[in-house]
Amino acid sequence: MRLRALLDTDALGLKLLGGEEELDRTVRGVMTTDLRDPSRYLSGGELVLSGLAWRRDAADSEPFVRILVGAGVAALAAGEAELGPVPEDLVAACARHRLPLFAVNESVAFATITEHVVRQVSGERAGDLAAVVERHRRMMTAGPAGGGPDVVLDLLGSDLDLRAWLLSPTGRLIAGPRAAGPALAPDVCARLAAEHLSAARTGRRGPHRVALGPTTYSLFPIRGGGRSAQAPQAAQDVRETVLSDWLLAVEADAGEWPDERLDLLQGVTQLIAVERDRREAARTVRRRLAQEVLELVQAGAPPTEIAARLRVAAPVLLPGLGAAPHWQVVVASVEWDDGQGGGGRIAQSLLEEMLVETSPGSSGGGQHGTGPEPSDRMAVAHTDDEAVALVPLPAVSTEHDGSETGILADALLESVRDPLSAGLDGDGRLTLGVSATVHSAEGLRGALEEARHARRVAAARPGRVCAAGHQELASHVLLLPFVPDDVRRAFTARLLDPLREYDRRHRAELIPTLEAFLDCDGSWTRCATRLHLHVNTLRYRVGRIEQLTGRDLSRLEDKLDFFLALRMS
Repeated sequence: MRLRALLDTDALGLKLLGGEEELDRTVRGVMTTDLRDPSRYLSGGELVLSGLAWRRDAADSEPFVRILVGAGVAALAAGEAELGPVPEDLVAACARHRLPLFAVNESVAFATITEHVVRQVSGERAGDLAAVVERHRRMMTAGPAGGGPDVVLDLLGSDLDLRAWLLSPTGRLIAGPRAAGPALAPDVCARLAAEHLSAARTGRRGPHRVALGPTTYSLFPIRGGGRSAQAPQAAQDVRETVLSDWLLAVEADAGEWPDERLDLLQGVTQLIAVERDRREAARTVRRRLAQEVLELVQAGAPPTEIAARLRVAAPVLLPGLGAAPHWQVVVASVEWDDGQGGGGRIAQSLLEEMLVETSPGSSGGGQHGTGPEPSDRMAVAHTDDEAVALVPLPAVSTEHDGSETGILADALLESVRDPLSAGLDGDGRLTLGVSATVHSAEGLRGALEEARHARRVAAARPGRVCAAGHQELASHVLLLPFVPDDVRRAFTARLLDPLREYDRRHRAELIPTLEAFLDCDGSWTRCATRLHLHVNTLRYRVGRIEQLTGRDLSRLEDKLDFFLALRMS
């Protein structure tokens, strides 16, 4: 298609700022970027869309335009939604280099322009397959006519006789064909994700072909931000993106396809990439909530202030919840073998994916319903070195029975260990720590430190992907001087709070009974005499202590834990 055709389409909201004599240039693709140097992703002929986040001052425009011209792009379209009118220095730089420049009205989304260009270019390339691309556009529509990625996969099957599935980098099935036929088994999903990560990490271009038994699959990367699936990536960019990219797994050998069909599939991946970016943008509010709570907790803010933020977060993360939920903290870190930092953003993306798998009510499969994704029920913040997830749990019974609720460390890794181990092999490690459930803002600081300490325990283990939970923070570890005070307090609260709450509600005096029982070395007779109780009454109280805490006072280890908790309280 020609640049001139873009101006003839009023719905695109484009205004020509310069380069009228170059409007007969051919557009062969589209790319959205805010990188200062996007040349590695450009192959020539693209319409480049940019929100100008790369521009810090007027001096930045000249080198950016020079890079685009050197890569042979067709034109630049600058958005006005974030920074207002296009700066004059950028207009002048484009004029000097004869690069056509458009302004994109703030009311028009880049996704609209991307969809239009992909549809037109793919239609020209694929000839009579243009109708297929046009039908794929339905994935971008809202309301009853649309259907998301599932519609695309259904159309691939009905129009091209291709069975395909959309997978996350951890092997989670995001979408699949809804027509009759065998589903893609979880172990096959994991294998395909592992093969995709291994290939992408080494810089191999997609599609990647994988043979599993008699079946051959072709894997097409789905990259966000308008990045081309064919563009080579530098090592650091692979780290920052590959572990968060989706993939389209097609049951076919793409090595035997004509160019027209490959072009069509590449157009489909660009459309799905728009949907991926939309879902990524939808996480912004939840991430911001998590970031605000994390900053308050780390700054030692009063519990009342933290509780106020949690009350704001609860309706967003658990719509319709009648009361404030309980919370759990999960900490993740990606550490590179070469010692380079900055793995927090990758850890954030991976942690969000893993929590989708293990969140309460998640089936771990494709989202065919109309409700929100399971990922809508947690918020993950990140620093430079780690990611911190704030996971809400529906309020549990106040009658503490010692049962486990919420996220378990082993469950986090159950389905993702193999794919992520392949993706990190020879390059880095992912370690996670999981806190116990806390029931109020007062416990959140301790839960954060507990999760961080559990992550350090996981980091001491071999393997590319490791996790540890609060259950593994044995009491004797708490005696070590490097363990933070917040972890000690969290341990004490987890063990004694159920007893304190029960005493408050029932005036049962379980805490004094526990202290006396330990002072008497577990002697029923001496303890009953000291407390002026019948032995059967004492046995009832001790039984209640064991029931509420899940501990056994006949075991030396549990006696020691109670002894330490009482001394540290």
